[in-house]
Amino acid sequence: MSSQSHRKMSGTRLPNKPRSDAVELTELFSAQMAQLCLNEDYSDVTFIVENQRLPAHRVMLAARSEYFRALLYGGLSESTQKDIHLKVPVEAFKALLRYIYSGHLFLSQMDEDNILDTLGLANQYGLTELELAISDYLVQYLALNNACAILDAARLYNLEKLTKVCLTFMDRNAADILQHETFKNLSKESLEEILRRDSFFAPEVQIFLAVWEWGKHNRNVDIQSVVSYVRLPLMNLEHLLQVVRPSGILDPNKLLDAIEEQSTSKYLKYRAALWPKENVATAKFASRTIYGEYPTQLLNGDITSYDMEKGYTRHGITDANDNGVLVELGTICLINHIKILLWDRDNRAYSYFIEVSANQIQWDRIIDYSQYHCRSWQFLYFQARPVRYIKLVGTHNTVNKVFHVVSLEAMHIMNIPRVVEGIVAPTSNVATIEMGAVVVDGVSRTRNALLNGNYVDYDWDSGYTCHQLGSGEILVRLAQPYYVGSMRLLLWDCDDRTYSFYIETSTNQKDWTMVIDKRDEQARSWQNFTFTARPVVFIRIVGTRNTANEIFHCVHLECPSEDPNSLLIENEKRLAEDKEQVKPYDTEPSTSREISNNKNSSRHSSEERKKSIVEEDLLVQFDNSMDEQ
Repeated sequence: MSSQSHRKMSGTRLPNKPRSDAVELTELFSAQMAQLCLNEDYSDVTFIVENQRLPAHRVMLAARSEYFRALLYGGLSESTQKDIHLKVPVEAFKALLRYIYSGHLFLSQMDEDNILDTLGLANQYGLTELELAISDYLVQYLALNNACAILDAARLYNLEKLTKVCLTFMDRNAADILQHETFKNLSKESLEEILRRDSFFAPEVQIFLAVWEWGKHNRNVDIQSVVSYVRLPLMNLEHLLQVVRPSGILDPNKLLDAIEEQSTSKYLKYRAALWPKENVATAKFASRTIYGEYPTQLLNGDITSYDMEKGYTRHGITDANDNGVLVELGTICLINHIKILLWDRDNRAYSYFIEVSANQIQWDRIIDYSQYHCRSWQFLYFQARPVRYIKLVGTHNTVNKVFHVVSLEAMHIMNIPRVVEGIVAPTSNVATIEMGAVVVDGVSRTRNALLNGNYVDYDWDSGYTCHQLGSGEILVRLAQPYYVGSMRLLLWDCDDRTYSFYIETSTNQKDWTMVIDKRDEQARSWQNFTFTARPVVFIRIVGTRNTANEIFHCVHLECPSEDPNSLLIENEKRLAEDKEQVKPYDTEPSTSREISNNKNSSRHSSEERKKSIVEEDLLVQFDNSMDEQ
């Protein structure tokens, strides 16, 4: 037959008849193959499980599982055996065979023990897809009566996602889990992992009683090892003397040590409730403002309806800093992120600090911006800690002696940005309207055009910010101090003119450091800079020359730069720091004025501006059913 005869079919499709270019009979194939499951027809091997004979087909098992391929065709003794004995649960093995033959497994028709046994076999025989599918199913149906068994299985088979979900479920239901009859069946290893968690939040005396009861049902286990994870100093004296001591499972010296720690230790290792990514400073969590004028305004969630007369909580600023706004959370919560909205209907700025406490006796100052000018939204991060009280103290207002705060949120997120001496080191541009930055000085047809993220729509008349050479400047104020080491600038480039300029930064608008010096160069279009990282609040851009006229024009500013090359350089710096084992919280800002070589990049090849900024985080993903529980 000639090559010309090998042609694709063509022609007119019948009306109302959908086109089908492939034969899809997967369901029929699955159903027919399933008929061979546990069928003597063509069987060439028999598994003997719990005295039951289960016929199977070597080629089918080998095709579906590397484990069975090695067992049946790998030269082992089983390769030639007609009958193979297995020490596995028979019902779970039958379920596994049904999955191997058909690709289906109806978990809703199986009891929990059978499902967990099948999960174990899927892990043992390397059926990863089945293992993950069962894991996802268990997440949906996690409950008090099965959480302990599922956690043990998840840890046994190294299922990280399922383990995390189980632990989080137990955190949220700690008191009920401790009293549930299945708690005594927990393995020692799982129990110790639970007790180690700061977020396993229940009264410590209740935890002790549950561990004591667990020990009675697990007498072959060293109870001293488990009970060592109970935090005795968190119990009051009555519980220590009337509950723990009569149990007889602890050396009396341990009780004396706990009592001494209660009275002398500055920081006790509190347990705290953990609600990932949820704002716990709300009425939903029974939180309230207990000090400050107009206290009901702070936590009501309204971040739009505020003006000179209403919509904020305030306190008078004193030299002694003895006034403040105090928030009490409904219970001790584990948090590492606070957001506050400072009153921002004009260009005023505030200075402040934040302290937190679990008991209103010992206070930690987690944020100290008393030497910085701050405005609008504040995105604050710190190491996770148990918190019941949040104290916000204003130390300065550039207009008067009153500190105004519109909103406060407190939460725990999975990943916080790098923090250097209490100052966020962002990886995305914070010189934006959304992040509260403003243009203080500079002329533009549109307010804050320099920061609105639009670096495409500009021409001879609009889309830029400018100043007169020799007598002006462009001054940008960030909403809070940031630790940055790069910037990117787009100079107006609708013709072939060039500019000269320099850039200075400051934290107080008094002491300035030149970080970019282009006074002796002819620059145009995109300008990308890196410099020694430092705290920055104010950015001053001063043009010194324009080859066309006496005006300096700037279209767009990024701080830090979002140029891919700069991001790569920053990542390399961090990798180098990690190799030197430099902790982010211990990093000292350099005082050198080293300036790197500038790199130009095309406006048309730049990446689309990122919408997600400092608050990026990777949180544990939970199914909707978990959230409902």
